[in-house]
Amino acid sequence: MGSTQPLGAGAAWTDEALLRAVRTRLAAPPLTAGARALSFAGEHGALWIAGGLAASGVDRARRGRWLRATAVVAGAHLTSMAVKRVVRRPRPRLEGWPPPARTAGRHSFPSSHAASAAAAALVYGRVLPWPPAVALGAGAAAMCLSRLVVGVHYPTDVLAGAVLGALSAGAGRDWVERGRTPTAAAVAAAGAAATAQTSPGGAATRPL
Repeated sequence: MGSTQPLGAGAAWTDEALLRAVRTRLAAPPLTAGARALSFAGEHGALWIAGGLAASGVDRARRGRWLRATAVVAGAHLTSMAVKRVVRRPRPRLEGWPPPARTAGRHSFPSSHAASAAAAALVYGRVLPWPPAVALGAGAAAMCLSRLVVGVHYPTDVLAGAVLGALSAGAGRDWVERGRTPTAAAVAAAGAAATAQTSPGGAATRPL
């Protein structure tokens, strides 16, 4: 059995059961290989940060917006790393299902991949026209799912990371759009809200 501390017994069982269901149903080699590739590309937010920087070089007319949006994505990733150091939830360990991918750290909550992916989908999506924005959103969702397919996060880790990324994007929205600097309180509130809503130590996960 994997450790999901400090979740309650019922919630812990649900979290682990959902992860096991994903791993057993999406265990086909092509899916696992794709998930590993996505996970590798998203390590440290590299895929999204590199994409934002590349877009800033191509789209000169909106270079400032792209650079600010990229900074928001990087900020979401760094915030998730800080929360991990506080929560210190161990990675999943499912008996009979060793993870097919390595991780950069020992802690699981929240998923930094999900945080950077959600932030990128939202802040870049406001700069892009809608067809690429929809494709970007689908790619971000696939990135989040990949962390379950390779078995290195519980579902609540991914949910918390996505919430954190969304809140970070919301906190930085005015800055990205008009160059207005988000207050430190807004940034701090985004991280605190994500932790309070989905923390494994909380009373319950709020539905989104």
